[in-house]
Amino acid sequence: MCKGLAALPQTCLERAKEIKTKLGTLLQKPENAIDLIIPYPEKLEKKPEKLQKPTSEEAIQWRESLERVLANSYGLAAFRSFLRSEFSEENIEFWVACEDFKRTKSLMKMAAKAKKIYEDFIQAEGPKEVNIDHFTKDVTLRNLVDLSPSTFDLAQRRIYALMEKDSFGRFLRSDQYQELVK
Repeated sequence: MCKGLAALPQTCLERAKEIKTKLGTLLQKPENAIDLIIPYPEKLEKKPEKLQKPTSEEAIQWRESLERVLANSYGLAAFRSFLRSEFSEENIEFWVACEDFKRTKSLMKMAAKAKKIYEDFIQAEGPKEVNIDHFTKDVTLRNLVDLSPSTFDLAQRRIYALMEKDSFGRFLRSDQYQELVK
C-alpha cells in the first residue's frame, strides 16, 4: 500500500473501495448500473396548470426562437401536441423533465428524479428513449455519480438542438401554429 494511503482513516479507504466497485460495475453494465447509484424513485405528481391562449401577436413572436415557445406555457403545450402528432413527444418530455430536475433542491428528490429520467429517456431501450449519441450517454451516466443541477445538461442541449433544427420549423409551418397566428 502507498505511504499516503496508509495515513488515511479506515472510513475513507472503505468509501474509496465502494466508489471503485460502483465505477467498475458502471463500466461493465451501464444499463443496469443506475440501480447502484440512485435508489428507485417515488411517484411524483403535479397538478395541471390552466393555460391561457396567446394573442396572435404573442404567437407570432414565437417564430423568433424555440426558447420563446418553451418559455410560454401555452406554447409549450402546443409544441408538445405537435410533437405527439409526429410521434416524437419524448424529446419535449425529456427537456421538461430536465428543467424540473434543475429546479429540485432536495438531494433525495433529485436522486429520484435522476433515476426516473435515466430509466425513461437515456437507458438503452427505455420506454421514451431519446436519440442521443453514445458519448453523451456515457457523460450523462458518469454525471449521475455526483448529482448536481447540471447532471443532464449535455443530453438536454443535444435534444434541444435536435428539436430546434428539426421539429421547430415544421411546427411553425403546421396548421396548429397557423391557427394561433390568425
